[in-house]
Amino acid sequence: MASKVYFTKKITPEKVVEMFDKLGANLTGKVAAKVHSGEEGNQNYLHPEFWRPIVEHVGGTIVECNTAYGGERNTTEKHLHLLDNHGWTKYFDVDLLDAEGPDLRVEIPDGKAIKYNLLGKNTENYDSMIVLSHFKGHPMGGYGGALKQLSIGCASSAGKSVIHSAGVTEDQNILWENTAPQDKFLEAMADAAKSVVELFKGRIAYINIMCNMSVDCDCCAVAEDPCMKDIGILASLDPIAIDQACVDLVRKSNDPGRDHLLERIESRHGEHTIEAAAALGFGSREYELIEL
Repeated sequence: MASKVYFTKKITPEKVVEMFDKLGANLTGKVAAKVHSGEEGNQNYLHPEFWRPIVEHVGGTIVECNTAYGGERNTTEKHLHLLDNHGWTKYFDVDLLDAEGPDLRVEIPDGKAIKYNLLGKNTENYDSMIVLSHFKGHPMGGYGGALKQLSIGCASSAGKSVIHSAGVTEDQNILWENTAPQDKFLEAMADAAKSVVELFKGRIAYINIMCNMSVDCDCCAVAEDPCMKDIGILASLDPIAIDQACVDLVRKSNDPGRDHLLERIESRHGEHTIEAAAALGFGSREYELIEL
């Protein structure tokens, strides 16, 4: 059955709220608002001022996790400093989910590449989640959207190591000697995404913003400038459908930078994450795009 994906070409903070309201999402209790805090030096990430109306609308707490690579977000001390410097703490309550261990272990018995995921332990303090994603390219995953936010984004530092290594190690110190073959890594992302979707059991919604579309992720301190014009906002209750719709919108574009972004997605086999996620059954690649 096709999932509904709402779309508008107008990109404003107020439009994000309007798109969310169309979903009729059941976000009850304490709401986690998953964002990308933006690596120090990155020029493309979406700033807290943009997300402020939707986070306030749902009464959300900004949540993030530490990284598993060098930079300004790989330790709790540095990441909290960056969250402050980037303005997140100016507007919101902020929760670095894996600031302190032990991590929350979530089993994935039917996983294609990994059999468990490690989330920041504070994840269990939340009843609902809104996944606020900046759609763009990614050096390793091909693209970044809702599925990446659910997987790499919600995983603790050790969990990120599990995903990148397809279950070989939780240790970021030896991770990069043990990275998985590309398709296994993408399948591990799909597995991890499913674990978060199931954890929130229908109390989760997704917003993808197609702007500032560089081939590089917001995790890159040195990133290429955007190569395409902005496309719009998408909203859905299905993370697979919303990511597929974003990739399709890029593919259908006549923008001069389209081929550069597509090359990044296709050279990393990025749509395999979507394929693997659909095979796991927590969403559909079939969607109805409803333009508002």
